[in-house]
Amino acid sequence: MRAMQLQSIGPIRPDSEPLVEVEVLAPSPASGELKLRIEACAVCHTELDQIEGRVPTTLPRIPGHQVIGTVIECGRDVPARRLGQRVGVGWIASACGHCRWCERGEENLCPEFQGTGCDRDGGYAEFMTIPAAFAVPIPKSLDPIHAAPMLCAGAIGFRSLKLADLVNGQVLGLTGFGASNHLVLSLARALLPDTPVFVFARDPDQRRQAIELGAHWAGDTHEQPPAAPDAIIDTTPVWETVLAALTRLAPGGRLVINAIAKEPGDRQRLVELDYPSQLWKEKEIKSVANVTRADIEAFLAAAAEHGFRPEVSELPLEQANDALKRIRFGRFRGAFVLQPGEHASSHEPLA
Repeated sequence: MRAMQLQSIGPIRPDSEPLVEVEVLAPSPASGELKLRIEACAVCHTELDQIEGRVPTTLPRIPGHQVIGTVIECGRDVPARRLGQRVGVGWIASACGHCRWCERGEENLCPEFQGTGCDRDGGYAEFMTIPAAFAVPIPKSLDPIHAAPMLCAGAIGFRSLKLADLVNGQVLGLTGFGASNHLVLSLARALLPDTPVFVFARDPDQRRQAIELGAHWAGDTHEQPPAAPDAIIDTTPVWETVLAALTRLAPGGRLVINAIAKEPGDRQRLVELDYPSQLWKEKEIKSVANVTRADIEAFLAAAAEHGFRPEVSELPLEQANDALKRIRFGRFRGAFVLQPGEHASSHEPLA
């Protein structure tokens, strides 16, 4: 099968090709696993963190953890009724199921947590295998191209909004407006209809997109919003935005950091933390770690109910490097979705 494979760790440059197109044997499902024919795989910023070494990854590895596929083979102990089912695979590839975190529904914190496309091969390929219990059925109303970004960007956005713990009518801030926060905006509008949403983004095009999609205000990272947010969800790879967000938060507000890693070159900004203006008055900082299957299922259900459709750009599998570099250097809107076939087009959001 064709696949895009990560073979070495290093910085991404405008002229680099971080992934290598390879021909490898298609995997066979082990006991308890499914084999999928991949229809679509969305590209995530976490893949940049893997390539550049901020997220440890065993090599060689086929990345990709926002996968939509059809079940074409069942391993031993998997019911044959799953054949032909369209399923989604997110960042969570497996968890032990019996530790104290798993038992209380926090499998995202399991010590044996494995990430799709990180600890086992993922969706930048024509086929993949996955434990059957971690393949989530896709609602029939969602097409593969638009559903793919929901499996991480949407699910982690759902978890971030849940951790923000907002009451309808309180103010939400979003720092960064990539694949995840543009889905959070749609989710907040549906679940918290009286909540004003303010977007902080350095890219003027992303600020315009935020207003087009229903944000009440959009400005640069250091601009003053119309009101102090009661919660801010930060999806950026840098620390500068964390300090700016803490300055903007209302007393008793909560900053939710939705990132698996931050770029180390920006770390010195933390010495600028000013306790009276940025942490005092009972402000909180909360991190988001991974996702659960329940997060994925909840976002898919909300998307089906409310008609969410992310803005996507569709690319053939072999153009994965182009998508990664455009995310790395800021030339993108919404989400990129890879297909093993040759067709590529753009899809505007329907809602």
